[in-house]
Amino acid sequence: MVVVLSGMVVSLYISALNSALLLFHQESLAGLFIWGSGSLSQNNWEDTRFLLVRLLVALGLACMLLRPLALLDLEEEGAKSLGISLRNLRIAGLGLGIFITACVVSAVGLIGFVGLAAPAIARLAGARTLGQRLGWSMAIGALLLLLTDLVVQQLSPLTASMLPTGAMTAALGAPLLLWLLPRLKLAGTRPQPSAGLVLPRRADPRRRLWLLSALAVIAVVVALGFGFSLDAHGAHPAWVGWGQLDLVIDWRLPRVATAAAAGLLLAAAGTLLQRMTGNPMASPEVLGISAGVAIGVIVLMLLPLGIAPLSGGVTGFAGAVAALLVLVACNRRSGFVPERLLLTGIAITALLDALRAIVLSSNDPRAQQLLAWLGGSTYYASLTSAGVIVGVALALFALTLPLGRWLTLLPLGAPTARALGVDVDRSRLVLLALVALLTVAATLVVGPLSFIGLLAPHMARLMGLHRARHQLLGAGLLGIVVMVLADWLGRNLFFPYQLPAGLIAALIGGMYFMWGLRKI
Repeated sequence: MVVVLSGMVVSLYISALNSALLLFHQESLAGLFIWGSGSLSQNNWEDTRFLLVRLLVALGLACMLLRPLALLDLEEEGAKSLGISLRNLRIAGLGLGIFITACVVSAVGLIGFVGLAAPAIARLAGARTLGQRLGWSMAIGALLLLLTDLVVQQLSPLTASMLPTGAMTAALGAPLLLWLLPRLKLAGTRPQPSAGLVLPRRADPRRRLWLLSALAVIAVVVALGFGFSLDAHGAHPAWVGWGQLDLVIDWRLPRVATAAAAGLLLAAAGTLLQRMTGNPMASPEVLGISAGVAIGVIVLMLLPLGIAPLSGGVTGFAGAVAALLVLVACNRRSGFVPERLLLTGIAITALLDALRAIVLSSNDPRAQQLLAWLGGSTYYASLTSAGVIVGVALALFALTLPLGRWLTLLPLGAPTARALGVDVDRSRLVLLALVALLTVAATLVVGPLSFIGLLAPHMARLMGLHRARHQLLGAGLLGIVVMVLADWLGRNLFFPYQLPAGLIAALIGGMYFMWGLRKI
């Protein structure tokens, strides 16, 4: 479970780094868009020979590991009793998988979902032993990629440019994974509410909340008052004086207010999801809800429709609701087992990655606009828009506070919650609708990759805020602090160049959560 989660976090984290590099060097890296999206276009047989030699080497090593790896199908204690070092065996298996992946990516770019879909199809087709699954998966994977590439070639006359094969495999593989999820038998039980990063409870959580409130005020004051100024001698760091209040009101205040509101919204959404499912790994970013919002906005951007002022919010909300419905449909019968939740989130996020890759590799003039929005920039915030998002954030957050009883009892499981008088279906429906609204409002401002929804609830719990109401308040304040500091760092770290606040928050949150994985 930790390997799966850490892989997702590392993938999202490196995506944020890639987006930052593209924002600074889009023209010089434009030629890498198609390769990075997975292109099978070749000028000669060099890559074929390169991959063939390494395929033979990898097959030889896989055959050597085949028998020991088959023992992993047994219980862990049974495998250990046969004298197998599970640690060394898993390291060897992961190392071989990494070597094969590195060879493929270096030759043809990122090809998504073949490595996930082919073994699943082989298992459903009747392959039982590890040797059978390996052989059948290779054949099925080759056919999947070949068919996808043939479809891409047939579609090329209908599109302005050649669609990247890797992005198309992800676009086709994500629905396939969602179809396979109810049919896959995954190990694991329903998560317990005590799972995750936990420290002893604090006797007086109000002190912690007052401390977090003070930190939020300090972060806002620093973000408003300290930064770089330009004069005849160039740029230099300085506090603003009374004569520069127009600078603060017109430029800094809208961005700080927008970032604070987005942090509050995402932290509340993450806390609601973690409490509702009893899963400490749930968040709008990891479960694909933020990606659903982004997909709705990207589809609106690509379709030749008239864009009204609120249309982005409408399509974003539709995307969030669709992602939530998919999550519920794929996980309701299994009791929201973490493995299925994560795989569903991977599938939804893969659709976003595929759409993004197709747009970026098409030389569409809207690609730069899309890239800036996905990064979560507050650059275009105004006093009017900041006032609206702050009002929305405060109103939605106020709606979450009376739901403390539901958030306390739902992590105990549906039977226990029903026995204590909670209408589980209605409470989940209300919470999911509220999560959708919170996520839409925040994602439209800071993009789909920020990690605040995953980071803030854990940090609140680490500070000893375990009760639902206290955790909501603590996570909201922490979300404000992190997003305001992220926006401030994005404005000043490479001044006069700027990084979007969403990307900086993703970098901060990704580092923290990878550190926190060591404690799970």
